[in-house]
Amino acid sequence: MDLNQIKQRFGIIGSDPELDRALEIARQVAPTNLSVLVTGESGVGKEVIPQIIHQYSARKHNVYLAINCGGIPEGTIDSELFGHEKGSFTGAIETRKGYFEEADGGTLFLDEVAELPLSTQVRLLRVLQTGEFIKVGSAKVQKTNVRVVAATNVNLLNAIRDGKFREDLYYRLCTVPITVPPLRERKGDILLLFKKFALDFADQNMVPAVRLTPEAQTMLCAYRWPGNVRQLQSVVNRLSVLETNRMISAEVLVRYLPSEGSAALPVRTGESGADYLSDRDIIFKVLYQLRHEIDEIKARLDEGHLPREEEVPQPAGHLLISAEDVHSNPAEPVSIQDVSADLIRKALERNGGRRKKAAEELGISERTLYRKIKELGIQ
Repeated sequence: MDLNQIKQRFGIIGSDPELDRALEIARQVAPTNLSVLVTGESGVGKEVIPQIIHQYSARKHNVYLAINCGGIPEGTIDSELFGHEKGSFTGAIETRKGYFEEADGGTLFLDEVAELPLSTQVRLLRVLQTGEFIKVGSAKVQKTNVRVVAATNVNLLNAIRDGKFREDLYYRLCTVPITVPPLRERKGDILLLFKKFALDFADQNMVPAVRLTPEAQTMLCAYRWPGNVRQLQSVVNRLSVLETNRMISAEVLVRYLPSEGSAALPVRTGESGADYLSDRDIIFKVLYQLRHEIDEIKARLDEGHLPREEEVPQPAGHLLISAEDVHSNPAEPVSIQDVSADLIRKALERNGGRRKKAAEELGISERTLYRKIKELGIQ
């Protein structure tokens, strides 16, 4: 079966080479019994990889269980995974099978595996090495035949260095590593995903699908997407619910792309500073405002009305960029520190030094404006 058939079967949208590589590795490793470690940022869709591995393995007719290790309290994680005997602890009113026993002959997906306590990691290592485990409160060794696929958005090598994850377990899990790329590295897939989510929402709720203007499309692709595919779907759903105009402009879209707090989202690799996002968002807003003003001037010229010099709208700050550059690639900043400082000064001048008003005009919080004034040395 080729990759397109796999994508169709599992609802995967995109043709990014790194995404295709991850799917190809999953397809190749599926017929084996090797352990697999899936890595990638939160929200990239790591959970589809173990489903592919299970469905294209000899275990496909047996049990597939997906377990979120981070969602199970530390005090009960051993019981959940390996089972317990009646009376082994308070509340153990009967003997219970664990996931490794329930999934015997099948596949067990351990999501957020980095959240496992060290004591549980020892038990997991034994199962992977020997296929043996012991229920909580029992002395009897039991056997199981389970294929383990684990996933994490944590850098496990750093966790090993910090003493939070066992090195021997890491190498046992990471027999075959698969990395799912973040959305910001799949630029060509962003508009495809937007369209899919918009059509899905429209079909489910019997409403017209939202669409994007060319400027909004450029903004969507330039955004960093710290929450990845999950965040994009959330943005599409909110646009579909809250906007009555189904054609979404850049001015509308920017309100749904947060800058403040983005660094707090679970991003594990790449640039993650809120300052980078704030600078980019300031420039986005001003460039799109400039583009709108240029379009107005062109329209008036086409109507035969040549505006006097004082009527020509002035852009917010000296942008060091031509109108042609704004039209062709508004997402690419030029001299970002100089531009940011100049934009902030101009906004403060237009608002008589009132920082709250200037922050509102720039589309950032007053706290961010205070920080940028201090960092850039603006008087």
